[in-house]
Amino acid sequence: MSSPPFPAALQSWRDRGRMLTVRGMEVFCIDEGTGADTLLLLHGFPTSSHDWSRIWDPLAAHHRVIALDLPGFGFSTKPEDYSYSLLEQADVVELVLRELGVSRAHVVAHDMGTSVTTELLARREAGLLHFEIDRVVLMNGSVHADLAHLTPSQKLLRRRWLGPLFARLASATTYRLQFRRILGRSDALSDRDLEDQFALIRYRDGHLRLPAIIGYYAERTRFRQRWIGALERLDLPALILWGRLDPVAVAAIAETLAAETPGARLVWMEDLGHYPQLEDPRRVVTELESFLGDG
Repeated sequence: MSSPPFPAALQSWRDRGRMLTVRGMEVFCIDEGTGADTLLLLHGFPTSSHDWSRIWDPLAAHHRVIALDLPGFGFSTKPEDYSYSLLEQADVVELVLRELGVSRAHVVAHDMGTSVTTELLARREAGLLHFEIDRVVLMNGSVHADLAHLTPSQKLLRRRWLGPLFARLASATTYRLQFRRILGRSDALSDRDLEDQFALIRYRDGHLRLPAIIGYYAERTRFRQRWIGALERLDLPALILWGRLDPVAVAAIAETLAAETPGARLVWMEDLGHYPQLEDPRRVVTELESFLGDG
């Protein structure tokens, strides 16, 4: 029997999903569960929909749950000639949901996915979003870029000349060391888990796209009025679910989001860092179900 093309955990995740063709690109999507409501889970940088794997089955037991790998990430196409703008990433989200026949959903977003969500909310406010959003959850994302503390890797990737060189030379060892520093529970992921993440980043030369992808970070400043404005005028239930020990999307960001978003509920996960859904999946599921079931 031939070896699977991916490590076992990734192959299992891949087998549960399928590829959709969106604007000529292959976009990986996983869609499971049969609940009355739909949850859309949006991942962050530089990982993938697999970030949700530890909370997937408990959520899918009660909801229809959808996640995708945005272009440039995970199993999806990672084109060289693509802008990787958050505006285009939001387009892909809309087109995937249209393909799946989704007319309304709760949105749960982490890291970069939080900014994709603010663009979706801006379109909703303008009457340009094709699906209804019922509730919003924002988790550990640097929506307020001026308050964020970038990692050394992120800073290097943003450098015009050094970024491509660093991306080409980055190793699994470097990745493991950097990633553990942003966790509240450094032992939450094994070396094997982190090697799997890095393998998926490198798949289809994804590591070479990281300098282009991280250009989204500047958009947080460029489109600040559009995106933060949409939060300031939000008329939906919102949960700010935050790992307090996050050294990147620091606590001040969560506090600012909660203060500027009308009626938002701020819930701290005191001993967790940047990836709560991987560090303490049971706690995250509990908080999500409590919020989704409220009212």
